[in-house]
Amino acid sequence: MLTRLLLCILLAGSLASCATHKKKKDADKDKPPEPPTMADMSEDTTFQAFLGRLRRAVATHDLQTLAPMMTTNFGYRLNPLGEGDGVFQYWDDEILWPQVQSVLNQNFVPKGNFMVAPPEFANDPNFHGYRAGLTSVDGTWKFAYFVTD
Repeated sequence: MLTRLLLCILLAGSLASCATHKKKKDADKDKPPEPPTMADMSEDTTFQAFLGRLRRAVATHDLQTLAPMMTTNFGYRLNPLGEGDGVFQYWDDEILWPQVQSVLNQNFVPKGNFMVAPPEFANDPNFHGYRAGLTSVDGTWKFAYFVTD
């Protein structure tokens, strides 16, 4: 009987000294989140197929095909911020279709949650110029942004 009592006390003591879930959550709050990184999808057939359709739609200004290929919060201007509707009018007004086509015809490489072009954008923190980003949303590729600084 004494052995059971000592065993129970020992068990209770060891459980009391364990870190709780709440303590672990609080400790994780202090750490900066690690940036998610996309694998290099440039050889993936679904990525290649999406990019081929995207390039054709931009080359022909096929807005009916292009619109559903874009994210709902598509970024098209950094300053002032431009997202969502109005991108095609903006590209028309600023005569950006040739730049969009030129960037999309370059190789794409991973950067964060995106496959980006030109590749220099992924490697140079001081990159200036037009850049495009594609991302996967619920298993489907989407054109997420085309911006310059």
